Amino acid sequence: MNSVLISLVSVAVILGFMVLIHEFGHYAVAKLLGVRVEQFAIGFGKRLVGFRKRETDYRINAIPLGGYVKMSGENPMDERTGDPREFLSHPRWHRFLIAIAGPTMNILLAVILLTGVYMVHYEYAAYMDKPAVVGYVEPDSPAAKAGVQRGDRITQIDGVHNPTWEQVSVKELLSPNQSLNFAVDRNHQTVEGAVVPVPVTTSEIGSAGWYPDEPVIVGEIDHGLPAEKVGIEVGDKIVSLDGQPVPSIQAMIERLQQSKSKPVEIEVERGEKRIAFAVTPVLAAAANGEKHYRLGFKNSPETKVSRLPLPEALSHSLSDNRRYSVILLELVGKLVQHKVSLRTVSGPIGIAQQAGAAAQEKGWTPLLALTAAISLNLGIFNLLPIPIMDGGVILLLAIEGLMRRDISLRIKERIYQAAFVFLVLFAAVVIYNDIAKTIAQKLP
Repeated sequence: MNSVLISLVSVAVILGFMVLIHEFGHYAVAKLLGVRVEQFAIGFGKRLVGFRKRETDYRINAIPLGGYVKMSGENPMDERTGDPREFLSHPRWHRFLIAIAGPTMNILLAVILLTGVYMVHYEYAAYMDKPAVVGYVEPDSPAAKAGVQRGDRITQIDGVHNPTWEQVSVKELLSPNQSLNFAVDRNHQTVEGAVVPVPVTTSEIGSAGWYPDEPVIVGEIDHGLPAEKVGIEVGDKIVSLDGQPVPSIQAMIERLQQSKSKPVEIEVERGEKRIAFAVTPVLAAAANGEKHYRLGFKNSPETKVSRLPLPEALSHSLSDNRRYSVILLELVGKLVQHKVSLRTVSGPIGIAQQAGAAAQEKGWTPLLALTAAISLNLGIFNLLPIPIMDGGVILLLAIEGLMRRDISLRIKERIYQAAFVFLVLFAAVVIYNDIAKTIAQKLP
């Protein structure tokens, strides 16, 4: 099965499952509270297949983009009969519970899936939870211009004190072209400054050009490139390049750009042996689509791997989902303020590419971890105060509660029409960006 087909099948299964869980939340609470559910649908448009049970039509529709639960009297523009089982006949707190049930199910699913993954395979880059000690500074990078030096320990960045590398990376990625105040400890002296990360890659994420000390370990070898030809193997640890230590993959990439197509000597550690190779770099595209001089392997970060008991796995899952939620909300805030590019957001094409890559990894935990991340994203996105989204429904209910009366149907109709146009335009822009990024990665 080729990679495109794997990507399509994977994203269809994942998104279909996400929609099913989300809509089931609305459906279950509506039924529990006595609201008549007319349709439970996966997809939009014309009905393809399904069945009817009592008052509800369970169906799969032609356009596989989302889904919905249609409740009697749910649409404010529909004529109301006063039937007590109509959605708008129920008190606002009932409607609030129905609206919030969908996102809640997605968030709960993310927690459950990640807990299961951590019980089987808890893995993370070894440097991420360590103090942010700089192992390498890229020449002419924002960090180099700000005076950061190798060995500096970042003690504060944008208000976060004594950050780990994970916290530094998040601040950096979400702040392209934005000044970040920082402080470093250098030989027991505090040095303060400001760094402005530059946008990099087709997603235009921020990069300051500072990196941790991280061993370079061969994770995947590209077919037909020099590393494969000279006999470098997966798991080899790069010890030196032309006799000089290699503190990080970024340092190695920089040195290869300087030597260009000149042969270099690589020393690797394989088990208890050290082996030297003479390799000639070639100009080739990397995973992000950019061309530079390469040996032909992908770096595999040094990781810590374990299995967690249920209580600890649940605790880590809750902590990670909470942290990712804060990051998502910060990203949304910066998107609204035009501080980050919309290119940082992945649409269906980007999600399909990630799903395909995860599906082809060994084992099922990578795909489940990605499913958890998508489920959390879906839950948070649906809670945003955008009319016709669940968060918008909740916002209008809150406004009506404060007003102690319903908003007029004419105003609601205009609000929903404007929100629909906004969402269609947003989806179009995101899909366009997905296509543009994919094309940019393929270009020479």
